[in-house]
Amino acid sequence: MPVKLTRAVAAAAAFLSAPVLADYHVDILPPATPIAQEIYNLHFGILWVCVGIFIVVFGAMFWSVFAHRKSRGAQAAQFHENTTIEIIWTVVPFVILIAMAYPATKTVLDMKDGSNPDMSIKVTAYQWKWEYDYLQDGVRYFSSLSTPREQIEEHEKPGPKKNPNYLLEVDNPVVVPVGKKVRLLITSNDVIHGWYVPQLGVNQYGIPGFVKDAWFKVDKPGRYLGQCSQICGKEHGYMPIVVDAVSAEDYAKWIADKKAKMPPPPAPVADATPAAAAPAEDPNKKWSVDELKANGAKVYAANCQACHGAEGKGTPPAFPPLAGSKVANGPKGAQIDLELKGKPGTAMASFAQLSDADLASVITHTRTSWGNKGGEVMPAEVKSARK
Repeated sequence: MPVKLTRAVAAAAAFLSAPVLADYHVDILPPATPIAQEIYNLHFGILWVCVGIFIVVFGAMFWSVFAHRKSRGAQAAQFHENTTIEIIWTVVPFVILIAMAYPATKTVLDMKDGSNPDMSIKVTAYQWKWEYDYLQDGVRYFSSLSTPREQIEEHEKPGPKKNPNYLLEVDNPVVVPVGKKVRLLITSNDVIHGWYVPQLGVNQYGIPGFVKDAWFKVDKPGRYLGQCSQICGKEHGYMPIVVDAVSAEDYAKWIADKKAKMPPPPAPVADATPAAAAPAEDPNKKWSVDELKANGAKVYAANCQACHGAEGKGTPPAFPPLAGSKVANGPKGAQIDLELKGKPGTAMASFAQLSDADLASVITHTRTSWGNKGGEVMPAEVKSARK
């Protein structure tokens, strides 16, 4: 055997050996909900039916071609119809289709049955983040990609090792209790998105002006990853979904912690508690520019950077630059109003859901960065503009 061929065979044998392939698993992700399990079973059930049909049909065809080849002197039979055969090849496919259609229809009906949920979460899609509103628990927050922009923009350059969940990590995951039926009410604030978590068996559109529903019930604790499944713009690949399924006790603790961190409703200064007087929550505190910019940089990275860029250069014409812009260097009131109300007909959404302190911080960040000279904005100014 030639040396090159020997080496090639040896390399192939080494590659196909068990130790090399031990870390590889070619399969659908393990289902984590009853619906996902139904889809999993349906997929492989129909796959094996198709494999069986292939073997029977092509096996008969190949045998016929081989057994009746011309070299053996075979003569083709001359006939015009055969009622028995015609009945067989009509009834058998019909039975096979019914056998596949019944479980498929049952699975679809089960997927659509969002009745009697234990809890409901409203999911609103934005370019390019998710908003989750726990309707029964009064918790509301945004979830955005947490992979550092430096890793994304410099992925071809040498640098620190990427996180194993690179581009599939978020700052605020969805947290749900195990064993509870969770209903999702999914919509969109701008374009069509898709809320897709394979292991939960959920893939539902988020359409502006419509509310679509889906549901799941996670069987066991764990972290389940997903993505936006509809192309929704230049940052479509940066809309991951992370669902953490936890015990009922851990879920109750998480809800309590989330509520404690949510901005309190506006209250008179005289009634402010020490917690409300913290820089991130007191709309009447006089902040320094450095404090505003430090907090604003974080808010900007989570809510604005995907469109306007880390350096405020944007991607015109869809996402105009903030560096040197008339908005960031113009009257404060105009920019505050833009942040609170958005701009209809464009990708600029309202950010009224942010606290006064966070809005003031991010506006200050944009008005004092990249050479802008717009000056700082205080939370009290945002609070006044809301009225």
